[in-house]
Amino acid sequence: MNKTVVINVVGLSSRLLKYTPKLLQWAKRGIVKTINPVLPAVTCTAQATYLTGKLPNEHGIVANGWYFRSECEVKFWRQSNKLVEAPKIWDIARASNSEFSCANLFWWYNMYSSVDYSVTPRPMYPADGRKLPDIYTQPSKWRFDLQKELGEFPLFNFWGPNTSIHSTQWIAESAKWTEEKSNPTLTLIYLPHLDYCLQKFGNDEKKITKDLQEIDIVCCDLIDFYEQHGAQVIVLSEYGITEVSKPIHINRILHQAGLLAVREELGCELLDVGASKAFAVADHQLAHIYINDSQCTSLVRNLLESIDGIGHIFDHTGKKLYGLNHSRSGEMVAVANNDAWFTYYYWLNDKQAPDFARTVDIHRKPGYDPVELFIDPQIKFPKLKIGLKLLQKKLGFRYLMDVIPLDATLIKGSHGSIDVLSEDKPLFITQLTHLTENTIAATEVYDLILQHLQTPSPC
Repeated sequence: MNKTVVINVVGLSSRLLKYTPKLLQWAKRGIVKTINPVLPAVTCTAQATYLTGKLPNEHGIVANGWYFRSECEVKFWRQSNKLVEAPKIWDIARASNSEFSCANLFWWYNMYSSVDYSVTPRPMYPADGRKLPDIYTQPSKWRFDLQKELGEFPLFNFWGPNTSIHSTQWIAESAKWTEEKSNPTLTLIYLPHLDYCLQKFGNDEKKITKDLQEIDIVCCDLIDFYEQHGAQVIVLSEYGITEVSKPIHINRILHQAGLLAVREELGCELLDVGASKAFAVADHQLAHIYINDSQCTSLVRNLLESIDGIGHIFDHTGKKLYGLNHSRSGEMVAVANNDAWFTYYYWLNDKQAPDFARTVDIHRKPGYDPVELFIDPQIKFPKLKIGLKLLQKKLGFRYLMDVIPLDATLIKGSHGSIDVLSEDKPLFITQLTHLTENTIAATEVYDLILQHLQTPSPC
C-alpha cells in the first residue's frame, strides 16, 4: 500500500484558500474539489462519514452529541470509538494488507479504537474540581514520552477564550513524532486552528489574516515533511463557515410553551430532559428535537414553524432523505437558515442560569456553546479575575472560572446548514489529479482515501 496522510484543516473553504499562499501554491499543483457536506456538517458527524463512507443512519453519529435515551441525559464530545457503528477505513485497509498500519492524531472518537497509534486530548479531573491538561495515547507509554519531548499538551489553547495556534502546532509536531517513531501507512491529522477565529469573526479576512497565515505555515511544514517521507498528502476540511447574526434560543421557546422541564438547584435552573415533554439538543446550525410525550408532536411542530431563522423541519421522511433516520436522532430535526444558529440556552432569566453556563464546560452543557471562545466583556479587569482564580487553583482551593459571557450575539460564524454557498463548502485537495473530476459527496471521501492508499504517487 502507498503511504498516505490526511490533513484535516477545519473550516478551510475556497473563500479562504486564496489567503493561504503556501497552501494555495501546493494546491495548484494538483486539484481542488468541493465536498457536498453531510448533514449536519459538524466535526463528529463529518469525520465519521469520511472514515466509514456511510451516512449517520448507518454509523450513528448524528451530531457532536445527542440524547442518550436510556440514561435520560444529553452527552456531548464522547470519546469511545465504539459509538461509531460502521466499519472504519483502517479496518478495511488492514483486511486487504496485513502490513497496513494507521495513526490517528486528534480525529474524534479516538479512544479504544482499532487504529495502531492514537493521540487525543483527555484532561484529568481530580476530585478537588481542577481540570488538568493531559492526553490519551495508544500505545499508552506514548502519553509520557510525547509530553516529555514536546511539553504538556496545551489544552487551554485547544478550546476556550485562550485558543491559539499553539495547540495546532503541538498536534502537528506530535504527528511528526509519530511518523519518526512508527512510520504508519495512513496518518490522520486534525488541525483545529481556523475553527476558533471563524466562529468568533466569520469570514472577515481582515480579522482572521493572522490566523490564516499561522495555519498556512503549519500546513505547508507538514506537507513538506511528509512528502520528503514519500507520502501522498490529502488536505481536506469538514465544513466551511457561514456568516451568522441570528442566534435562535429554541429551548427557551419550548420552555415558555410549558414543554421543557427544569429543576432548581441552589437558585439555578438545570434542564431536566427526562421530565420534559420536548426539548432540543442544539449543535451549531442543527437541532435535534426530542419529544417524550407524543401527544405534543403537533404543538412542537407548530412552534418550530413559527420561529424566525429555522429553514427546515424534518420528521421521519425528511430525516430519511438526509440519512438522519437513526434512533439517536430527535423525533424532529430543525436546520437553521444560513445566517442563524441554535443556542442551548433554556433558562428565561440569566440570574437563574446554571453555574457552568459562565464557564468552559463542554460536558455539562446540554448543547454546543461557541460563546466559550469569549471572555465576558462586562468584566472590568478580566486578567485580574482570572489571575485570582488561578491562584485559588494553585493553592488547592475549589474555584469557578466563571468568565464566559451569556451573549450569543457575539458569534459571527457557524456551520452545519444545508443551503450553503459553494465557496463556503469544505474542500478536498490532492496531487492525484486523475482520481476525481466532479464535486465530491461526503461519503466519497472514504473511497478517495482508499484509492490514495492503492494508487502510486505520480512523482
